[in-house]
Amino acid sequence: MSDPTETVRRQMVKQINAVEGSREYLEAEHGDVWDTSELQQEFDVLGFMAPVVVVCRKSDGMKGSVMFQHSPRFYFGFQPE
Repeated sequence: MSDPTETVRRQMVKQINAVEGSREYLEAEHGDVWDTSELQQEFDVLGFMAPVVVVCRKSDGMKGSVMFQHSPRFYFGFQPE
């Protein structure tokens, strides 16, 4: 099965993980940041293809996406659908 987004996603993963982003750094760059347990409290995860996670915000049912870095694992940059 061919994935037309694979090359772009691989480049995004490489760029995101090139510099270890602290929570403070990510908050300054992207606003709200969640660790795994915080993400699970605020969102239902609908699917993912690194570095993007498709989510549904529990408070209002808004679907959207967040990005994540691998280590330390933080999610950030919620974009409504």
